Order: sequence, then structure tokens, then C-alpha cells
Amino acid sequence: MKIAVVGTGAMGSIYAGLLADAGNEVWAIDTWEDHLRAISQCGLRIEGASGERTVKGIRTSMRVADAGACDLYIIATKASAVGAAAQAIAPLLRPPALVLTIQNGLGSGQRIARFMPTDNVLLGVADGFGASMKGPGHAHHNAMKLIRLGEMNGGLTERLTRVEQLWQAAGFNARAFEDIHQLIWEKFLCNVAFSAPCTVFNCTIGELMANPAWWEIATGCAREAFACGQAQRIRFGFDDVLQYVTSFGAGMPLARPSMLLDHLARRVSEIDAINGMVPVLGRELGIPTPYNDTLSAVVRRREEAFQ
Repeated sequence: MKIAVVGTGAMGSIYAGLLADAGNEVWAIDTWEDHLRAISQCGLRIEGASGERTVKGIRTSMRVADAGACDLYIIATKASAVGAAAQAIAPLLRPPALVLTIQNGLGSGQRIARFMPTDNVLLGVADGFGASMKGPGHAHHNAMKLIRLGEMNGGLTERLTRVEQLWQAAGFNARAFEDIHQLIWEKFLCNVAFSAPCTVFNCTIGELMANPAWWEIATGCAREAFACGQAQRIRFGFDDVLQYVTSFGAGMPLARPSMLLDHLARRVSEIDAINGMVPVLGRELGIPTPYNDTLSAVVRRREEAFQ
């Protein structure tokens, strides 16, 4: 299969490397020129949870157009860049090609819909799947739990099954789900509970949970998001959001959310797709969101110094 991975940062590099190592023709598309040069000259080095390997033969470009028509386009950018990626893919897309977008937060499908019909769009959730960049052409795979896949409009289809099998054949623990939106929302609740709070207080998940005042703010963020999800008739697999996010956080006390890592590196985060999305939904649904309003404002204010 011919695959373009648009956005080959840490996680996108893992996707590209393993899919290429499984025999697919893979294009790595990114704006990090040194990274692309290293992949072209020396191969993509991957180490960690998925084993150690150097994958050669990956095609690289800073332009999606150079990849041309593909069977599958995987958008692995940050949420803020999904629209630009979709705009670049749209002129190249030919049925029955598929677009699979995998991001944190909410709204990726809607961002794509601004530039193309969503009939051929799949949504993904990377659950317990961490990665980091060691340098150009060198990615570390921290963990591999589950890649969840689903149709944007729901249901289990033959093409969804084919994509599930593609990921499984590349060594990923991947599974297709009938209702991907439930899973996206359940991960979103955890992102909301830990991303902005850990960033604002500059702490690990364990430190956040151990401080009663901080944890009250974090769970307030989660409760607001949960109320928005309930109002949108999301079929959550639980009734107690506090118990859910507590259980999630207890399993990774030393972790620092990617939003905090972005700030430590003086990079703009995905605040608009995570905590910043809750006030947007709250206004639409008539639900107060003071915790997320406040933390989002603090995060955005800090990011003004990064631009």
C-alpha cells in the first residue's frame, strides 16, 4: 500500500517507520528539514517499545503534493495543523483513497471537513502510545497500548477492517470500533484533566493528584468536559468521571503531558483542541466552564512569549 504520513514528529515517525518496515511504500511529509534529510541519508532509527531498527527506503518531502496519489493519508500533525494538511491532501485524493487522522483533543474531523468531503475520512485514537524525538531521524517509542480506529460516521465497514489489518501487520496493537467518538471523548476527558493543570502547575501527573488544591481544579476541568459530552449524547462507558480520570492518572504518576513538554521546550501547545475546546462547547450548550476558561487563558498567555 502507498501511504503518506503527514506530520512525522515523534508519533508520526513511529507510524511511518513500522508501516514502511512492513513492506509498504511510505512517504514522510514534514517541515523539519534536518529530520527528513537524516531519514533520506541514513534511514529512520526507532528504538523502545516496538524494538530497535533502522528503516531505510522511506521517501521524504516537505510537500504532500510530491507524494501524489496514495492509498492512505495519515494526518499525524498537531491539531492546529490538521486543516492545512487536509487542504494539501484534498487535490490529490482519489476514491477509494482514505484519510486517517490521529490527534489529541476534539475537532479534527471538523477541521478536515472545511477542505474535503468526509465520506472517506477515518478517525484514530492512540491510547497509551507515547513517543519522543531523540534527534533528526531518531525516534524513541515509549509505549504501545492500542491504536483505536473508526469511521467518522460510525459503523464497522470492510475498508475499516482493511486499515485495521494494515496496522496489525506492521506490529501495532490496533482495533476497529463501531463508535470511535465515544473513545475520542473518553481520551479527551483525561487530556482535559491533566494537560492544562500539569502545564500551569509545572508538575507530573502524580504530583498533580497528590496536591488537593491542584487536583480539585483538574477534576473541575474534567467535570465540565463530561457535562458537555453528556449534553451531546456521547455514550460514555462509565458514570463517574472522577473515578475514571483518577484511575487513568494513577497508572502513570511520573508522566508529564505533551502540553507541559511543549512549554518546557517553548513550543505552542494544542490548548485549543483540549482544554480550550471545552469553553467553546460550553457556550454552544449553555454549560458554564470556569475551570477550563481560566486555565486555557493562563496557557495562552504563557504561549505569547513563544511566538
